[in-house]
Amino acid sequence: MRTTYDEADDILVLHLSEKPIVKEASQDWNTHISYADDGTIVEIVILEASKQGAWPLLCSHAA
Repeated sequence: MRTTYDEADDILVLHLSEKPIVKEASQDWNTHISYADDGTIVEIVILEASKQGAWPLLCSHAA
């Protein structure tokens, strides 16, 4: 998984796969999901990520 964040536009992209995108769907006005041909999620785009509380990411690791 790879994440990119565009601070100027407040857009967070979670890249889950390198597969080609064949379908995109909006979950609501600020969350968009892209799918591969096999139905797996390729990426998730969150608009206004910091305003929605999705950025910065909080990472915690099990001890």
